[in-house]
Amino acid sequence: MGFLEFIFGKIGDLTWGWSLIPILVVFGLFITITTGFVQFRFFKRMFRVLSNSNQSADPNKISAREALLVSVGGRVGGGNIAGVAVAITLGGPGAVFWMWAVALIGMATSLVECSLAQLFKRKTGENEYRGGPARSILHGLGEEYRWLAIVYAICLIAAFGLGFNAFQGNTVAGAIKDSMGIDRLYSGAALAAVSGIIIFGGIHRIAKTADVVVPIMAVGYLGMALIVILLNITSVPGVIYDIVANAFGFEEAVGGGMGAAIAQGMRRGLFSNEAGLGSAPNVAATAEVRHPISQGITQSFSVFIDTIIICSCTAFVILLGDVYVPGAEGIDGVALTQQSMVSHLGGWVQYFLTGAILLFSFSSIIYNYYLGENAMTVLSEKPVAILILRIAIIGIVFIGATAPAATAVFFFSDPMMGILALVNLLAIMMLFPVAMRLLRDFQAQLKAGIERPVLNPDDYADLDIDHEAWKMPTN
Repeated sequence: MGFLEFIFGKIGDLTWGWSLIPILVVFGLFITITTGFVQFRFFKRMFRVLSNSNQSADPNKISAREALLVSVGGRVGGGNIAGVAVAITLGGPGAVFWMWAVALIGMATSLVECSLAQLFKRKTGENEYRGGPARSILHGLGEEYRWLAIVYAICLIAAFGLGFNAFQGNTVAGAIKDSMGIDRLYSGAALAAVSGIIIFGGIHRIAKTADVVVPIMAVGYLGMALIVILLNITSVPGVIYDIVANAFGFEEAVGGGMGAAIAQGMRRGLFSNEAGLGSAPNVAATAEVRHPISQGITQSFSVFIDTIIICSCTAFVILLGDVYVPGAEGIDGVALTQQSMVSHLGGWVQYFLTGAILLFSFSSIIYNYYLGENAMTVLSEKPVAILILRIAIIGIVFIGATAPAATAVFFFSDPMMGILALVNLLAIMMLFPVAMRLLRDFQAQLKAGIERPVLNPDDYADLDIDHEAWKMPTN
């Protein structure tokens, strides 16, 4: 075990340690500039996904909104509560500014990777589609790159399906024990059982669950945070000043100053919104939409919701309170967020936060499971392979929940995600001309007065796309 931890530690150092974050940021800037700041030009259009008029007429198919909510449910998790607190503790208030910056850049990256996943998706059943970076590699780059798709699939299963689900189980069980005194064994068993019921229903049950759970958890948490902000509205301008001043080194809140703010803000921002990491495209491909760029725009909105809205609310709750002391040690992570909220609204809030963590983590578990299932179908399409994966994930949720600390069961997750991200970015770079072709087609239709552009598969006859997946929609 010690040897394995050493090896994975080295992999983590080689990816997250020095190469991956600069690559993600530089590539995001490249996409933003090359596409003419597409995430800002289409920002107003992102909100259309929330309208019922923009959904599939067939209730048995995954709509754009359902895919968005599954994606938001996966992106939004412990990182939005605990991760923001860690970023502020280690990087000062300025870390929040750099979280915003990396999210705005990442919106363009997410748009491109999810649009490609939509283009190369495959119809696998009467009402089901599968896609994602692995299939973009197989059908966009060709069979000679199958080895790259296999590397991606293995890393996705290891990082999200197993490692991060162990972490989410541990987070839920720990929060329940701390606030309610319920033993990890019982909460872990209950969480594993409920997760099993959902994941054995496949992507349709996952999507329908997310359609209910995600709005409840997001609106509830945002509502509490907005109350805190309104109660301290006169202090908000000062907090914004502190964020900007610390971000550019005008005022140093922690050791490392501007450098620490940039490093922590970017790292935690990328971990939270997952733009460019190759996870969200797997869910983006399940939706029935008229044009790949439409789903790219929708998933770009998911990054905005995760970081600009939800992470910001957590940051303001912390920075508007008196629990956080710059440079002080002894309280960080979820405890800092929890105690900050309690200082504003009273002790009952800790129970609310426990519920929020439960819903956030549960939505992440079912999201992570689907990523693992989608990756498994690249390795093997036999039903027994999916069955084994489902049992393994239910088991790992229980193991993670009952472990005193989840470190022992997810130490390999970050390194695997590092490799995953590098593979995904390589594929995006190689397929970027195809993404630009899609974007030009979408913009040309808008310019011609077509309010809801439609992909004509005949225009892409030179590419290996599934024409069955792109029959003209009837709604």
